[in-house]
Amino acid sequence: MSDISARPKVGLFVTCLVDLMRPSIGFAAVKLIEASGCDVEVPAQQTCCGQPAYNSGDKASAADIAKATIGAFEGFDFVVAPSGSCAGMIKAHYPDLLKGDVGWAKRAEALAAKTFELISFLVDVRGMTGVEAKAQVRATYHDSCSGLRELKVKQQPRKLLASVDGLELVEMEDNEVCCGFGGTFSIKYPDISNAMVQKKADAASATKPELLLAGDLGCLMNMAGKLKRQGSSIQVRHVAEVLAGDLDTPAIGETR
Repeated sequence: MSDISARPKVGLFVTCLVDLMRPSIGFAAVKLIEASGCDVEVPAQQTCCGQPAYNSGDKASAADIAKATIGAFEGFDFVVAPSGSCAGMIKAHYPDLLKGDVGWAKRAEALAAKTFELISFLVDVRGMTGVEAKAQVRATYHDSCSGLRELKVKQQPRKLLASVDGLELVEMEDNEVCCGFGGTFSIKYPDISNAMVQKKADAASATKPELLLAGDLGCLMNMAGKLKRQGSSIQVRHVAEVLAGDLDTPAIGETR
């Protein structure tokens, strides 16, 4: 019998969007992390990762948020987020944001070193090679910008999706091209954002999938909104929901 006390302790950074808009992604993340042999806790004091403030140039507010996040999560063996953009903020930007602060620089670096995007954590850290999920569907996958470029998340989700019984993954054209969300970018430049997501919707639709998958909820909501306005029947879901076998909830942008 394995020693439960030896199981790594993971702090789940839920993210604002998952918490407010799609809690099922958080539950799927917990299920997958536990299946990899870890214990999971969700610190109640967590808030935003600070990315909106940081991207808008408000580095003072972003630094304050970073310090609060560090305080909430530094006691865990690992920090995992079901979002490449939020994990990227902690891992790639916290150390730079706090590098001039004597009391926080090393703490930011330590947290960054043990922070991972969900699927990358499962594959690269925990060595997961497959899941027990089943899904008789044809799917395509969008590589979100932060996860791909900041964290090198590319093959990890595809590796696990290949183990889903019945799932056929068909790659869309320009799967690494931005969907147009970009956080506050879509608010500042709505016309450009809309043109970008239109191209993404066209590329996804061309593969004739039943599911459009990605690892960032912001991207997923943006693409789901465009597809729904066009009357598309494509369901949009976070990759964690498929890998966890949690397909009973409505797809993103749908109600029952």
